[in-house]
Amino acid sequence: MAGSTSSSAAGSTNIMLAIFEKKANTVDLYRPLRNYVAFHYSEREAQNIEDDLQTLKQLRSDLDRNPDPSLPSRRDLLQNYFKALCQVETRFPISPDPDHVNSLTFVWFDAFKPKLKASQQNIHLEKASVLFNLGAVYSQIGLSYDRNSVDGRRQASHAFIAAAGSFAFLRDNASMKASIGNSTTVDLSVECAGMLEKLMLAQAQECVFENTIAKGSTPGVCAKISRQVGLYYEEALAALNVAPLSQHFDKSWIVHVQLKSALFYSEACYRCGLELHEKEEIAEEIARLRSAVSVLTEIKKSSKGAAVQILDAISKLEVNINRNLERAVKENDRVYLMRVPSPSSLSPLPAFSMVKPMPMNEVLDASKEKMFASLVPDNSAKALSRYTEMVDDIIRTQAEKLQQASELTRVRLKEMELPDSILALEGNFTLPTNLKEDVEAVQISGGPAGLESELQQLKDLRRVNQELLVQTEELLQKEAREDAQFRSQFGTKWTRPQSSTLTKNLQDRLNRFAGNLKQAAESDSRIERSVREHSALMAILDARPIESALPSLARPIMSFDQNEDAVVGSLKQSLRQLETLGAQRAGLEDMLKEMKRKDDILPKLMTSTGSYEDLFKKEVAKYDHICEDIAQNIEAQEQLLLQIQAQNDDFSAIFNLEDYKASREKSYKQIEAAIAKFREIKDNINEGLKFYVTLQDAITNVKQQSNDFVMTRNIQCREMIEDVQRQVAGLSFQDKNNGAYNGNYPSVGNQNPRSNTQQTDPSRPQTPYYQPDQRSDTQTNPSRPQTPYYQSAEQPPVPAYGHHPPPYGHQPPPPYQIPPTSAAPYPPPQVHQQPPASHEYGQPAYPGWRGPYYNAHAQQPASAPRPPYTIPSPYPPPHQSGYYKQQ
Repeated sequence: MAGSTSSSAAGSTNIMLAIFEKKANTVDLYRPLRNYVAFHYSEREAQNIEDDLQTLKQLRSDLDRNPDPSLPSRRDLLQNYFKALCQVETRFPISPDPDHVNSLTFVWFDAFKPKLKASQQNIHLEKASVLFNLGAVYSQIGLSYDRNSVDGRRQASHAFIAAAGSFAFLRDNASMKASIGNSTTVDLSVECAGMLEKLMLAQAQECVFENTIAKGSTPGVCAKISRQVGLYYEEALAALNVAPLSQHFDKSWIVHVQLKSALFYSEACYRCGLELHEKEEIAEEIARLRSAVSVLTEIKKSSKGAAVQILDAISKLEVNINRNLERAVKENDRVYLMRVPSPSSLSPLPAFSMVKPMPMNEVLDASKEKMFASLVPDNSAKALSRYTEMVDDIIRTQAEKLQQASELTRVRLKEMELPDSILALEGNFTLPTNLKEDVEAVQISGGPAGLESELQQLKDLRRVNQELLVQTEELLQKEAREDAQFRSQFGTKWTRPQSSTLTKNLQDRLNRFAGNLKQAAESDSRIERSVREHSALMAILDARPIESALPSLARPIMSFDQNEDAVVGSLKQSLRQLETLGAQRAGLEDMLKEMKRKDDILPKLMTSTGSYEDLFKKEVAKYDHICEDIAQNIEAQEQLLLQIQAQNDDFSAIFNLEDYKASREKSYKQIEAAIAKFREIKDNINEGLKFYVTLQDAITNVKQQSNDFVMTRNIQCREMIEDVQRQVAGLSFQDKNNGAYNGNYPSVGNQNPRSNTQQTDPSRPQTPYYQPDQRSDTQTNPSRPQTPYYQSAEQPPVPAYGHHPPPYGHQPPPPYQIPPTSAAPYPPPQVHQQPPASHEYGQPAYPGWRGPYYNAHAQQPASAPRPPYTIPSPYPPPHQSGYYKQQ
């Protein structure tokens, strides 16, 4: 079992390096720059930029005097001053030239050898020195954090990453320009900036390693992170050991970096040994630990002048390694008996970087700064505009070539039906987008398999309508039988009109409803037959995925040379190469745009003393290599397309591609026909559902009217029986209203006010005008408030019967009489006509039916409950089907 990982000393090492800032001589930027503007532009322009000049002067003064000693404030000051210098560079040519700002001289001292200094009459030295100091301040910020806590180590790591980013930005953007002058210092060289970048990355990764140890990560993870720390220190050490840095830095710097690189290499071996011990790979563990011991023994020989903390860490780590090595050797001698490899034969330790330099482009971006925004030299502005047009013309021409090449590829591949034929061979072919969307829409709506349930809904709705119709007819027939019984009993004394004459309108409606239901049933049968007849056609729409129902491109049954795989393989390889060329074209176009975005020659234009044409020629040449790459890409594509054409011809001949295409098109047409038939049936079903729902509303309305009629007739019946009985007994009827019960009963839909002066005989009990238990039929809708047609004396007068009925026959018509009509059972809505002036039972006659057709839009709102089926149609109103409309 491996020893405790907490005994490692590297995690407790807290000695790191910070960089001191460069020092500079004071310089007055205000007066030379103002004089330049006043001389080359005007005094007015100089006055306009007065505030910007004062700001620039204050920034440089604060840089020299350091009024705020806090490190974050110093960092912000350096960043703001660098952005201001970028604005100065684009507008003020600073050089010894008589026409330039030639009275400014910047003097900076070496950070590592302060006696050395650089003096230049250009802004590049100033900018490079400010970037160096920015990286130095970030390194000091990193060293200021307490690394005894997790958060402190994390913040320190971020600061060192920012320092590495500053030195990387110095190396890539300013070091070369600052080194061009006659006077320069080593600390601003490309080599020094690169070394400092690696040193800061090493210290940032070291903070990550310390946090990894604190979190108790596995030995394998710790080993990889530790090894990367060592690699960063090794890269910094390599730069310190060669010119020009080898004789420039103090010996303690080199010793520090040497010890750190050896320490973290050995730490990685130690952690790797712990992981190997857990895996019982004892031989490699022994080799790794021996390698670590060898490195630590060797490095201690050159540790003179090293920090005590590093030496203590090395000693503690060496103790831990020797202890684990001794244990591993004993276990191997006693148990494993493995041959121990030599350290030189071992593979390099794996490493994993957790840090990288912070990108400083956004932090130091001066494009949004407003300083000196109004000050642009006229000749420079014109020259810049001309150069921009030249670059735009290059980019536009090359972009057109790239676009044409891509379009040519698309067209040629479509003509060869590639890569569709390859995908079909592999079983990955898909339907065309429009057809696939139509199939998905059908499947989402339930597909052909769901039509059965919708047909059942049609049956259920037809049954419900039929039951409502029968109930209403039985209700009226029961009342008619009772009326006929009393008429037979009382003879001529029973003077009220027959029921059949009063219910003629209701019976006509019920007959029309019955006829339409019969025709609707026939339409339903036609739909069911259509579903059965076309079920085989529509079955393809139930396939999931739909591609499984398509024909596949199969290999030939017999092959003479067995070269199918070779043909397919070469064709696929060519297609991949063509795809790679397409990706390269996209990258080349992005490179052109990115190069233009970064192409800022305004500073060069302002400082140039020669011909602009020479400068333009030199700058435009930067785009030549990308233009050459574009030309090579297009030429390679043309050759590749010719090769693909030949390969595709072989492929088509071997796999009989023409027969496959014909079979595939046939399947497409079958799917299209199935979709059309499904939609036709679906529309017919939805039309039928809509018809039944609206018809149910109409029948429910008529049933309610019939209930009201039967209730009123029952009340009349009771009162008339009492009158007839009193008449037979010889009682006086003088207190009755004049002409009461004289046979003047209205037809259904008429109203007449009835006198409210009726007197009653106090010798007999009052008969209630409305008693629920005496109704001839149960209330079909108890929730609906019923309006009584006879009210008590204290209520307002109510309608009575005061007109003779129309001369209809005494016998009621057949209950399901079908009126002669040529219309289909589900007709389209008809224009609503105004009902007659006469009314039945105190409410308007039902206006919804004119002739044999049901007008859904003219239906009156009823208080009856909604029908049990209310199915909205997912399709628009039908206009082409012949099932539910006039033929």
